[in-house]
Amino acid sequence: MGLFFMVVGAVGLIRLPDFYTRTHASSKCDTLGEGMMLIGFILYEGMTLISVKLLLLALFIFLSSPTAVHALVNVAHSRGIKPWKKGDERQ
Repeated sequence: MGLFFMVVGAVGLIRLPDFYTRTHASSKCDTLGEGMMLIGFILYEGMTLISVKLLLLALFIFLSSPTAVHALVNVAHSRGIKPWKKGDERQ
């Protein structure tokens, strides 16, 4: 499942028309894909210290990835990057 979401995020990064939609697709799919892969690793590993470390890593990813993307989009908006409108040519 995690690999599926990672591939969908990569395709969205290539296919979507502007910076804002690309960052949305890549951040949401990558966060979910990485989280699902880490949860799979935790289930595979069982209740060990490694599982605790993987859980902390998943928590860090779920907190830091959306925050970093929000900062990137905020800077892009403040620099004047315009969102794509229907009818515009692809950039």
